[in-house]
Amino acid sequence: MCAVHPLTALRRIAFLLERELAPTYRVRAFRNAADVVTRHGEQEIADRAAAGTLAELAGIGKVTAGVITEALAGGTPEYLAKLEAAAGPLVELDAAGQQLADSLRGDLHTHSDWSDGGSPIEEMALAGIELGNAYQVLTDHSPRLTVANGLTAERLERQLGVLATLAPKLGEFRLLSGIEVDILDDGALDQRPELLSRLDVVVASVHSKLAMEPAAMTRRMLAAIADPNTNVLGHCTGKMRGGRRDRPPSRFDAAAVFDACAEHQVAVEINSRPERLDPPAELLSLAVQAGCLFSIDSDAHAPGQLDWKPYGVAKAVECGVPADRIVNTWPVEALLDWAGKPKA
Repeated sequence: MCAVHPLTALRRIAFLLERELAPTYRVRAFRNAADVVTRHGEQEIADRAAAGTLAELAGIGKVTAGVITEALAGGTPEYLAKLEAAAGPLVELDAAGQQLADSLRGDLHTHSDWSDGGSPIEEMALAGIELGNAYQVLTDHSPRLTVANGLTAERLERQLGVLATLAPKLGEFRLLSGIEVDILDDGALDQRPELLSRLDVVVASVHSKLAMEPAAMTRRMLAAIADPNTNVLGHCTGKMRGGRRDRPPSRFDAAAVFDACAEHQVAVEINSRPERLDPPAELLSLAVQAGCLFSIDSDAHAPGQLDWKPYGVAKAVECGVPADRIVNTWPVEALLDWAGKPKA
């Protein structure tokens, strides 16, 4: 009996690589190898490890074969041990930060391979369970974002069926239905209203024409916030940092936007992706003063990225965000009551 199962080792390595934003090809090597192990079964994998022929299987290379062999031998694979030793906390949290992190019950912004995420829905859910989430909202993209394989109404309908099928397998964990819906140029939401109304949580985000003139961008955002289906305003400035994705923030009347969020009970997302960390501190402080609700989300596109919320926690503590106004500190029943009730 091995101390670390080969599947566990491969998936944990992929998780830790995702967490540190390693190149996609490195992550994919381990997730592909895990799929191969699952398809071929434990006996064939053990026989091939003993014979030294694992690398003859498509999807398993020298490094992943070594991880599998070391796991089957009863130890912790060296590759995994090195990653675990280097992992540590993503950000040093003080006592207040740790208390807030411990109070978070869920994540309202996650993606799967149905749009531009890298892993199946069930794998994302299982990773959320391992991290201690009580609930998680699946928010794949809407149809206009074709570059991200956004969901048409028909595909979203099918996804709702998948969620219903998965629910009995997940125990007390609640995998909630949702979408990250594009805010169109005129402020309309990029999905059928009747379908949006069936979802548990709707995150509305601007993904196009981010350099729009400030007055027009403000009108666009205000229209989306006033839509009764909007629950969360996602990564409000759209800024990105790093490499080819470097992008300045959108310009808009932040006071008007946050006043509208407070009026309509729309949560301002504190996006925890390290290349986003949106909104910046000065705008987040303004949203606190406006009396807004908030949601600290990972915007995860892979299982390891679900562990990014401490970045958002640190930003929330820095800007004095009250914990009781962070909706994903609430029990799932309170969250669903807030998300489903008519907006003022």
